[in-house]
Amino acid sequence: MARIGVFDSGAGGITVLHEAMRMLQAPEYLYYMDRAHVPYGTKTVEEITRYAKEAVSFLRGEGADLVVLACNTATSAAANTLRAAFDFPIVGMEPAVKPALALSPEGERERVLVLATPLTLKEKKLADLVARFDAAHRVDLLAMPRLVSFAEEGRFDTGEVRAYLEETLRETERERYRAVVPGCTHFLYFLPLLKELFPAETAWIDGTEGTVRRIAELLGLPAEGRALTGEVTYYDAGRKITEEKELERIAALHARLEEIGR
Repeated sequence: MARIGVFDSGAGGITVLHEAMRMLQAPEYLYYMDRAHVPYGTKTVEEITRYAKEAVSFLRGEGADLVVLACNTATSAAANTLRAAFDFPIVGMEPAVKPALALSPEGERERVLVLATPLTLKEKKLADLVARFDAAHRVDLLAMPRLVSFAEEGRFDTGEVRAYLEETLRETERERYRAVVPGCTHFLYFLPLLKELFPAETAWIDGTEGTVRRIAELLGLPAEGRALTGEVTYYDAGRKITEEKELERIAALHARLEEIGR
């Protein structure tokens, strides 16, 4: 049975884990969150690389056959370094710019908006990705750092979250965007509220399903199921989570994803 490690700074990677549990046939999961250092989006590249290397080393020691960097920020900052340091598959995540552009032919409402953390938006990895697929310069970028903290606090539909989104988007001409790309796994918890603030026909494209299909390809697993399967062991910075309160918090995140149709 495959043992899949999933790493994120906190709650965001649960979105990737949840999708893997829906699509893959009952592998075993090791989920590593680094809540002592969340959010990563405001850290330096050097700090994130150090945290990520510790996490991947731990997961490898626990028998992971593959590790998913279920964090766009960690992928931007550390994926290349980690792949050079370890001799097993490391799957990263990047904003789904290419498929979003494919939905947006040049013309009326042709633009694509990428929402992400400040570090993801300033890293060369994203700049290279956009340059590769956006010859017509149709991609715009917008930082939403506070969504990470809101997600970690389990605050998804509050008035404060709505006010933050409305203020952040206040000068954004939302009717111009054919597609919006949530470029941080934490942001997926807020899709219902985000969708309310854009035209109904706006497409929302993220890389979660593509990431899980890449896992399936590397491990030779079918990617066909839709019922949640698989055993999960959760860790917080290397400490196995056994406290009922913490496990209930994690269960609530999975319930949120079910509630919003993820």
